[in-house]
Amino acid sequence: MQIWVDADACPKAVKQILFRAAERKEISVTLVANQFLSTPPSPLIKSVQVEQGFDVADNYIVSKMDLGDLVITQDIPLAAEVIEKGGTALHPRGELFTKENIRQRLSMRDFMETLRNSGVDTGGPASFSQADKQQFANQLDRILAKISR
Repeated sequence: MQIWVDADACPKAVKQILFRAAERKEISVTLVANQFLSTPPSPLIKSVQVEQGFDVADNYIVSKMDLGDLVITQDIPLAAEVIEKGGTALHPRGELFTKENIRQRLSMRDFMETLRNSGVDTGGPASFSQADKQQFANQLDRILAKISR
């Protein structure tokens, strides 16, 4: 198993949790972004800088991931592709995307985009909180516990 991170908008606190998990569980973590990202010195942790452009990082992750890999992303279409390819997708706020919930999440995303395009102010997501950080850490621990059995 490898962990891939759609890192352009990933909160720093989530990256720190992933860096500690990589060392603790000896799992490779790769951050993918269209900008340079600093990573701790570790053979298990690396970053890949892709070109600027729509979905370039997403396409890179999907092309490189394997069955059973974990992808950390806020991007719902990317999460859908990961699930379709046999991976696990986890939102940085700790929501596990599944075959059962991804279609509903895609529909809601499309609906909200339609509202925004018609001029409705839908607001943005709430600030990343300590509770979000804890929920992510707990969900990550559950996922990693399953693979170390």
